[in-house]
Amino acid sequence: MTATKRPAPAVPGGRPSDPDPVRVSFRRYAGVRTRVLEVGDPVQEPEQPASRRSPRRRAAASHVRPSAPRLVLLHGYCDSADTWRPALEQLAAAGIPAVAVDLPGFGDAQPLRPGPMLPQLDAFATAVVREQAVLGSVVLAGNSLGGTMSLRASQNSHLPISGVVSIAAPGFVDSWLIRAVARYPLPLRLYTALPVPVPGFLVRKVAEQVVPRLLYADSGAADATQVQRFTALFPDYRATKSRLEQARQLVAELADAYRLDSVQVPLLVVACGKDKLVTAASGRQLHTLVPHSRLLVREDWGHCPQLDDPVEIAELLTYFAASAVRTTQAKRAAATASEAVGEDTAAG
Repeated sequence: MTATKRPAPAVPGGRPSDPDPVRVSFRRYAGVRTRVLEVGDPVQEPEQPASRRSPRRRAAASHVRPSAPRLVLLHGYCDSADTWRPALEQLAAAGIPAVAVDLPGFGDAQPLRPGPMLPQLDAFATAVVREQAVLGSVVLAGNSLGGTMSLRASQNSHLPISGVVSIAAPGFVDSWLIRAVARYPLPLRLYTALPVPVPGFLVRKVAEQVVPRLLYADSGAADATQVQRFTALFPDYRATKSRLEQARQLVAELADAYRLDSVQVPLLVVACGKDKLVTAASGRQLHTLVPHSRLLVREDWGHCPQLDDPVEIAELLTYFAASAVRTTQAKRAAATASEAVGEDTAAG
């Protein structure tokens, strides 16, 4: 499903994009088959003869590291990788390699298994990061639930992540709507207990009205293709009931989702003033809890700024990724030098 084409970006180094620069494939991460949207130049094989390398070295050297950081983009709850397609088109024009994946249970990915959701999503995100890290420095960016998964990945010091962008991650100071789902108030209980299912056409009509207001800063500017994609997730009463129950479980798991003192990589927190699901106060709270983070508050963005303004999101990701990689590489170089000095001192 292709989003409406946007004009060429003002991203530094931008060049005209191909008619369809986004490549689509299916891969398996942590045992889950999923769809991958990818942009960037194809990775070239090195010229050194393979016969002169061990199997492990051949595997590690089967790709040439590109000069630009690699962006891994994660979507939110009930969303899919398509939410990033407009931004991917901008990144492609700028020559920035990036991938967006359907998280388990959403888009064209295989469903989540019964049991806790976040550990399954953690394993999936870890596998994606490790794959991309073979090709270059990885910067992870996520919106909503994807922001949560990006933060949780950054808590793992063993993962090769150079930076994280968290956009409207829930679980800090959430809106009345998310709190209502957690409390499971009477209207939701009545809906899920209805003896006669609500007709499918009525469910879809309601979704068509609600979705643009929840995701966009200005519902009147909503992309009809994107709205249709979300609406398709609620085709009937049974599907809607299942999504509500899943949302309740996820909100409950968010209560113990973060260990923010473990986040050591550069972090950019994006808070959106017109977000009706995760308030801007939530982003400010996250910034306070991670002192070395940077905070960007955009009063004109809604819950999914990659839909509101893909050009600026692409620019933001491009600049932050370059800065984060430089910062992380400098820290690693300093740590390596310190270790070498310590070993020389011990040897002496």
